[in-house]
Amino acid sequence: MPMIDLTLPEGTLSAESKAQLLARLTHILLKWEEAPDTPQAKSLAWAYVQEVKAGDMMVGGTIPETPRYRVMATVPQGSLNDESKKGLVEEVTRAVLDAEGANWNAENRLRIWCIVQEVPDGNWGGGGKIVRLRDIARFVGANPKSTRYRELPIS
Repeated sequence: MPMIDLTLPEGTLSAESKAQLLARLTHILLKWEEAPDTPQAKSLAWAYVQEVKAGDMMVGGTIPETPRYRVMATVPQGSLNDESKKGLVEEVTRAVLDAEGANWNAENRLRIWCIVQEVPDGNWGGGGKIVRLRDIARFVGANPKSTRYRELPIS
């Protein structure tokens, strides 16, 4: 049940670019979670865009000259390891820069923050009930022998 929240300055990207970026971010997150490429897995991946008005985003108390982006990737705890978090952050950064048409340099990369939020097992609710990582793995048809899920009691 991953979620992507993209926050950016209003008018930075066209509607089409935002839609393409959200689709790409969703694909990236599912890839690094090692989710199967199934309709069930995709149905659990939600993405949101929040545009902030000029002046509602500041860096060091001033309005930045170039856009800043915040990508919150919310995932069940245990669905990403350190290697997958590293890959996720790098690919998310590249996707945002691609959408903007910006170069992959240190200055531009620092304008994108990707924060991985892990929700402890038993603290994610959906459909009026608590949903655990093992429940998600079952629903999406994840391989229970995957290193990602080997500690889960999947029957």
